Amino acid sequence: MDWEERIRAARETGLRGLLLALRSLVGLPLLVATVISIALVPLGVGLFLVPRALAAVRRFADEQRERGRAWSGVRVDRPYHGPVHGLRPLWQAATWRDLLWLVLNIPIGTALGVVPVALTAWSALGLVIAPVAVAGGAEGEFWRVAVGIGLVTLATLVIFAPAILELHALFSGTLLSPARRDLEERVDRLEVTRADALDASAAELRRIEKDLHDGAQARIAALGMTIGLAEQLVRSDPAKAEALLAEARDTSGQALADLRRLVRGIHPPVLAERGLVEAVRALAVVLPVPTTVDADAGVRAAAPIEAALYFAVAEALANVAKHSGAGRAWVTVRAPAGRVVVEVGDDGTGGADAPSAGGLAGVRRRLGTFDGRLVVASPRGGPTVLTMEVPCGS
Repeated sequence: MDWEERIRAARETGLRGLLLALRSLVGLPLLVATVISIALVPLGVGLFLVPRALAAVRRFADEQRERGRAWSGVRVDRPYHGPVHGLRPLWQAATWRDLLWLVLNIPIGTALGVVPVALTAWSALGLVIAPVAVAGGAEGEFWRVAVGIGLVTLATLVIFAPAILELHALFSGTLLSPARRDLEERVDRLEVTRADALDASAAELRRIEKDLHDGAQARIAALGMTIGLAEQLVRSDPAKAEALLAEARDTSGQALADLRRLVRGIHPPVLAERGLVEAVRALAVVLPVPTTVDADAGVRAAAPIEAALYFAVAEALANVAKHSGAGRAWVTVRAPAGRVVVEVGDDGTGGADAPSAGGLAGVRRRLGTFDGRLVVASPRGGPTVLTMEVPCGS
């Protein structure tokens, strides 16, 4: 890092330190609210408050993960098992590590944030305010000392500025990263999903081969024979040859339609051309159940991830139309902290689940290929909400 970059980093560190200190102090009311919510669980009120409080804690921790990556290049993975539903997160170790980090971050984050702010203030006092005061006629040894302190603090800030924020990012990473057990579970899960991905790829290849054999390939073979017969009859029976050529033209159109359907089944053109959100809107438009789509602007991910989410949403919406008895449905697409989260909901009769076989099980396996998750909330009487979450951070 050259001196120009160091000076720019020092300037940014002062502002970021102020933000870090303020954000760390914000953790105090959040911690108090979370503790009170958990304490109220025996009275029943906590059953409503705890999920909201823990969701807020996760968002707060995700913001720190994002800041650590953006400011210091320290990447911290998310350890959570699905979104927040009910009291389930209280039995996850990651939740308690988040709360421990919240407690420790109040003094540590505030102190580490104040350090660059103080260094910036002393640098300004010694190198800006003191010379102006001396030029204005002020006297005394204090101003010479202030200039010396300004030079020292500026040098300290320029040399060590990035390390201050990186130290906080590393501290946060020790608590906000997945624990060893989480990583072992993730490795086991990835081994299963890799096997599922291989099976799914083999099944997809067999489906494509069958569709080609039964559809376009058969039509193209028939097209060749029809044109061959027309060649033989073009001189002896032109009318018959003309009829065969017309039949060949129809067959070629049908073969082209078969190929287009096959391509759409592999990767829909609307998904490739317009992205996930617009592809989901296209699915919603043709659904017989009135469906609204609410999405963040600019949601994009790698093409395989978008394809997996697209087909997952298509399966979910097909289930809404076939089985839910719903009067309306909705889809939300969000992209928080290096993830894409899609919710598909309806106001139908509920009772859906994700069995070991069937459409939703296929959705779960498809998302699992990308370390994604499917959570089904569908009590009897509805509503049904399917939450699909796939990491897509760089």
